[in-house]
Amino acid sequence: MKSPTLLAVATLAFAAPSLAQKATPGAVREKTVDAAKKDEKPATPPQEAKPSETLKASLKDAKGQPVGDVTLEQTPHGVLIKGSLSNLPAGTHAIHIHETGKCEAPEFKTAGGHFNPSKKTHGMLSPGGKHEGDLPNLVAGQDGKVQFEFFANDGLTTQSLLDADGSAVVVHAKADDYKTDPAGDAGGRIACGIVSK
Repeated sequence: MKSPTLLAVATLAFAAPSLAQKATPGAVREKTVDAAKKDEKPATPPQEAKPSETLKASLKDAKGQPVGDVTLEQTPHGVLIKGSLSNLPAGTHAIHIHETGKCEAPEFKTAGGHFNPSKKTHGMLSPGGKHEGDLPNLVAGQDGKVQFEFFANDGLTTQSLLDADGSAVVVHAKADDYKTDPAGDAGGRIACGIVSK
């Protein structure tokens, strides 16, 4: 009677470590999964896109007469610039964003130079250009009206236009040649509007 009992005890003694080893990987796996679950961060809900910021400049000529409005809308890929102007001389005119938010008639020199925080030379055709404030020319019809839409994606942002001294949109008497520094040989300033919210 003692022999079979001893044999069973001996068998269990030898089998116990083997059973324990087989149980260990499962236990480790459970602990690893539990630890991973603890380290997981709860899923964050997708954030709503912030509404785009839109700025506006109401332009006036040297006599203080309204010329029209320009809007500057921030998008994920740059600034969308739209405008509807009137009472301009027929022909091609440069339009630029200038570095200072002051439009004192009649010459609008208080608007300063072109908006150019990166300190480049003027012009889309210049190897060292262009200013962030350089924009394509406008062509006013015989009725003095023009509508336009540009996209500026060269580092210009609406936030940058609202710096300490502000900025302005300026229309010039002549076309921008896109290369002559500092202003494209665009002639005098015939309309100006301060950029604001």
